[in-house]
Amino acid sequence: MTTETILANATLVLPGETLRGQVRIVDGRIAEISEGRAVPKGAEDCGGDLVMPGLIELHTDNLERHIEPRPKVDWPHAAAIIAHDAELASVGITTVFDALRVGSVVSNAKANYGEYARTLADEILALRAGGGLKISHFLHLRAEVCSETLVEELDKFGPEDRIGIVSLMDHTPGERQFRDVTQLRKYVMGKHGMSEAEFEAHIATQKDLSARHGAVHEAAAVAAARRYGAVLASHDDTEVGHVARSAENGAHFAEFPTTVAAAQACNDHGIKVMMGAPNLIRGGSHSGNVAARTLAEAELLDIVSSDYVPSSLLSAALMLGDLWGDVSRGIATVTQAPAGAVGLVDRGQLVPGHRADVVRVARLGQAGALRGVWVEGKRVG
Repeated sequence: MTTETILANATLVLPGETLRGQVRIVDGRIAEISEGRAVPKGAEDCGGDLVMPGLIELHTDNLERHIEPRPKVDWPHAAAIIAHDAELASVGITTVFDALRVGSVVSNAKANYGEYARTLADEILALRAGGGLKISHFLHLRAEVCSETLVEELDKFGPEDRIGIVSLMDHTPGERQFRDVTQLRKYVMGKHGMSEAEFEAHIATQKDLSARHGAVHEAAAVAAARRYGAVLASHDDTEVGHVARSAENGAHFAEFPTTVAAAQACNDHGIKVMMGAPNLIRGGSHSGNVAARTLAEAELLDIVSSDYVPSSLLSAALMLGDLWGDVSRGIATVTQAPAGAVGLVDRGQLVPGHRADVVRVARLGQAGALRGVWVEGKRVG
């Protein structure tokens, strides 16, 4: 039976422009875009609200918060995944790449980063197959090169696992995100309750792992991305040399470059730059690295990720639209640009033939209030 939804009298956020009009959805696809303020019988009158593509999230740590709501509390995974999925739907995210760490450190009891990705991936995929999730889920494997078990863990995944992204994570102390070891000390000692002596031992262990396994693990992650048919991303590029290596590896986008120089180098190499929405909204990086706004003002920001605050994604896109004086461009950083970066050709734009992943937003001053979320034409929020 044919299903039809019409969102009328809306400010449509289209590629490169906004237009007052309506979008007609038929059987889960966008069937027609038309101009005008008319509200046909049976249509939803949006009253000028923004109607835009569903938001696309490439990197989120949100699932971890549901799995481990308190230190050492392992919440039932099915319930946690369903809650995570529902939260994302409630803030307008209709496609997510769930970030899972691969590469463990099992010899350091105080900071025991044990293996979990394969089991959790199976649980996500099973819930998806069983119709238990509201939005579209893919996997993002965060490959920790500074680890002991990366190769073995990568080998447990294959092309059938909906892996869209493999990111190269190098957490060698004194490098990249935590060039300032003082910031690393605050983060690690606070998170794991380490003493000063335990922290110094942790630093020594991580540096040793990097020296012994770093090059081999980086090559293994690059090869695994190709084997899965996934896009490769870099993480925390800091120097021009980091970006050159990312380009050699075939990275499509860079997660959170830490300096203007690195972001500029990414731009020069055709690597899209992704920054965190919390960084933009807070006015700076919690790690003391470059501010997202600085990159936006320098025309060096392409994609936004909610990182650890799902509701920040929409707010950041609206903020960028205000900053640039172009609503469509701001919204594209969370829709069209991330879709393009990972090769999703069926979503991210309001155009006929695309999936009807659609969000309705009422603009309330500088904020946005969700009025409706549709995934493949079905209302989920």
